[in-house]
Amino acid sequence: MKTVKSLHLIDRQVLRVSGAEARVFLQGLVSNDMMRVSESYVIYAALLTPQGKYLHDFFISEFKNNFYLDCQATRIDDLLKRLKRFKLRSDIKLEIVEKMTVMALFGDYVHNNLPVNSIEGSAMQWLGGILFTDPRLNSIGARAILPENSLEFSDLNFDLTSSTFEEYDTLRITLGLPDGSRDLLVDKSILLEGGFEELNGVNFDKGCYVGQELTARTKHRGLVKNRLIPVKFKGDPPASGTEILQGDKRVGELRSVAGSSALALLRLEALDNTEQFIAGETTITLQKTDWVNF
Repeated sequence: MKTVKSLHLIDRQVLRVSGAEARVFLQGLVSNDMMRVSESYVIYAALLTPQGKYLHDFFISEFKNNFYLDCQATRIDDLLKRLKRFKLRSDIKLEIVEKMTVMALFGDYVHNNLPVNSIEGSAMQWLGGILFTDPRLNSIGARAILPENSLEFSDLNFDLTSSTFEEYDTLRITLGLPDGSRDLLVDKSILLEGGFEELNGVNFDKGCYVGQELTARTKHRGLVKNRLIPVKFKGDPPASGTEILQGDKRVGELRSVAGSSALALLRLEALDNTEQFIAGETTITLQKTDWVNF
């Protein structure tokens, strides 16, 4: 029997949006198309400032006529507060769900063993909750939003082994996937710097949403000048936030770090220069992933 690795993502929490106008409410706010969300399809999306700067990112799933946002736990209160500002008289209810947990399911055999389709965003009801293939990139595996302890009492037809956060985080970084405000600066970053277009996190045909104008202009005028790129260290890993130099010129900075890997925000013009990248006292090498488009 093949093994699936599992990890309880304690850094994630669930926000529920319910009510007759829930879909329309979210459609006018988030970067992706809520009309595609169903019990068999999940999206990745973001909430932006009116100026098109990053505020929050999340996965949106539908379960029993409610929408569930898998979001960053440490910032869920801020997300709830911001959504409430737009509620006005909309027939919706916003609430943090305390007894649902977010799981990551990954490993070499994850798509051979889980019952969900391996196509990005594919979803299904599972163990009293939702199971879905990560809508950004299926190489990272799947996620589940489940009642607490449901995996412990379920009869699965595959072996489930607990993993560590560092193992999952290293995989995420190696694949070039941003992790919320660890990699995107609140009120400063733009989505296309983080690969949201290639990672199915923004829809350019859905119509208006908060921050839509700048996001569209950035794409169509080719204004993206920085990108998040996986890097490896040759030496001791520097801390997140360390500036990256080429010679004496600052060309970027490190964002999330795990072991000998990190995501770095780098100026695209620096990629044409053969001079070494240095972070602190450490040489770094780029590990460009095959899904990026620049």
